[in-house]
Amino acid sequence: MPAISLEVDNLSAGYGPTRVLESISFSVPAGARLAVLGRNGMGKTTLLATLAGQTRRYDGHIRLGDLDVTAASSAARAHKGLGYVPQTRCIFPTLTVEENLFAGLKARPKTVVEEAYVMFPRLKERRRNLGNQLSGGEQQMLSTARTILGRPSVLLLDEPLEGLAPVICEELMAAFAELAKSGDMTILLVEQRIQSALEFADQVVILERGRLAWAGTPADLSKDHEAVETLLGVGGLH
Repeated sequence: MPAISLEVDNLSAGYGPTRVLESISFSVPAGARLAVLGRNGMGKTTLLATLAGQTRRYDGHIRLGDLDVTAASSAARAHKGLGYVPQTRCIFPTLTVEENLFAGLKARPKTVVEEAYVMFPRLKERRRNLGNQLSGGEQQMLSTARTILGRPSVLLLDEPLEGLAPVICEELMAAFAELAKSGDMTILLVEQRIQSALEFADQVVILERGRLAWAGTPADLSKDHEAVETLLGVGGLH
């Protein structure tokens, strides 16, 4: 599928009676890269889970390209082109790397798993290993590759670098950059490593207590010292 736009209009959502997100609106053009930033507990993971159809929505609308998917199930959103790599990774621990990758192919032939091995050569080396025999970084690569093999038009990445060694982070960010370069996916990245996120993205939004508190470009944010200090809790950006 080619990249498509994502539009969020006045979105409020949460879990049961608890509202986490309140009146959030933004749009991401087809093929663009959006970094979703904010301190811990501000609603970033809930936003991605809501876009994927995994929380309770109270108000608002979500559109993928020309399609309103507000009432669609998680499976229906995936079928329409939404790919989601959650923070929990969600690989199958008792299946091999290759079997995990086969699970993400949808209707594509099994030979396309080679695409994953080109993106992440480590996975080819480990292709006969079970999911629970992989390091945290390798599990993140596997979760990401499995989702990408389904050729989503919009890709949601929830803190893919969390707890990983710097060398693994570099490999993952290089892979994301290659995906973005193709223009075939619209990518939303939630990440605590602010500098990595800003180097990747062409748009930024910051959440504060479940609301959209700031929006602009990475260049805009680097000049807005008050927003950086108040909303992100850091002294400055390099």
